[in-house]
Amino acid sequence: MEKIIFFGLVIPIFIFVLYLGGKAIMTGFGAKSKNKSNSEINTNEETENSSNDSKNLTSELNKLNELLKSGALTQEEFEKAKKKILDN
Repeated sequence: MEKIIFFGLVIPIFIFVLYLGGKAIMTGFGAKSKNKSNSEINTNEETENSSNDSKNLTSELNKLNELLKSGALTQEEFEKAKKKILDN
């Protein structure tokens, strides 16, 4: 009789603990999967941003070169502006 009462209490508690553990594991897998997809999205955005930055850098340098050729800038001013753009 005591065994029936013991197992009647222990088995539901054991099943509940397994349920909680499984739920926690699945939540962890879901978070890992979501984090991985967010990381892939961020990597794609960083690639696009770096290509935009290089295009902006090229256009700025071309503008400076045109100003130098037109005589609006001296060679010294051109070098200072170019260094400032490249340092950023």
